[in-house]
Amino acid sequence: MTTIRDVAKEAGLSTGTISKALSHPERVSKKNLEKVEAAIQKLNYKPNMLAQKFRSKTANTIVVMVPDIANLFFAKVISGIESVAQRAGYNVLLGDTRDSSKKEKDFIRMVETRLADGVINLRPYKENDSLLPKTGVFAVSASSCEGTPYSSVRIDNAGAANKVVSHLIQQGHTRIGVISGLHENPHTRDRLKGYMQALSSHGIEFDESLVIEGDFNYWSGISAAEQFYNMKNCPSAVFCMNDEMAIAAMKGFIDKGLQIPQDISITGFDDMDVSKYVVPTLTTVAQPAEKIGEKSAEMLLDMIQGKVTETKEYVFPYEFIIRESTTRYTEKAK
Repeated sequence: MTTIRDVAKEAGLSTGTISKALSHPERVSKKNLEKVEAAIQKLNYKPNMLAQKFRSKTANTIVVMVPDIANLFFAKVISGIESVAQRAGYNVLLGDTRDSSKKEKDFIRMVETRLADGVINLRPYKENDSLLPKTGVFAVSASSCEGTPYSSVRIDNAGAANKVVSHLIQQGHTRIGVISGLHENPHTRDRLKGYMQALSSHGIEFDESLVIEGDFNYWSGISAAEQFYNMKNCPSAVFCMNDEMAIAAMKGFIDKGLQIPQDISITGFDDMDVSKYVVPTLTTVAQPAEKIGEKSAEMLLDMIQGKVTETKEYVFPYEFIIRESTTRYTEKAK
């Protein structure tokens, strides 16, 4: 196996110059860099990256912990993270935790043992089972929630939900169902808070029976639609806490013979690409997913590089997009 000494001999330079050319090329003259490059190519030298990491005390790697790697919203956030990390010379390691604290602990351990430099967690902070920031590692919470005690990036989930439901009320809907996420999920909590604020500000009493718990996945939207359809007094509109459940609910209602939005209005949350193309197109909240990822990566790299030491929170604006899946309430929709 070719060693750095072999490269130094071939280039006619010291091993120190070769090492500097590999780790800090800006400190080596152009002439010597050309000699090093020619020697490396001739000898097909492969640097020992692990050894370099220990010498430089950085792994140039960040861990992104994802609770559901199949979720399309998370895919966009990850895309934003990767674009920033790659420009900065960092690798991104995806950790599909499947909401398991044990798996999260394993990935955080990689940072503690210097196999990675920091972590971005796509699962929103939950006080009861969060391993961050207790470990003391560099960490950012992306797509976070209100009250996260370490650096985070999010939108105003409660405000966005309030905006959606207020719009439905202004369209004449007073019996508005909800397909939520799991009750312990902080995003569920924030969006339900916004729903209840909208009802309260318009003098509508909260009816717990109109909230059906889903899990942010397709089949829970189908199941919830069937439960609403079988109610004695089906709601005239349904606020779904993500687009995947909303699109599933639309199919569920259509399969029962209802027309959307003539018989029932449906709204989503996230503005997935498919939401623009389903029939009818989906009224929803657009989160800047890629920008959330980009900002999260920028914040984490600033922490790793010592540019920032204090906890920061960044709240992106959201956009409420009215499309074809909602309309004004009429007696027909009762």
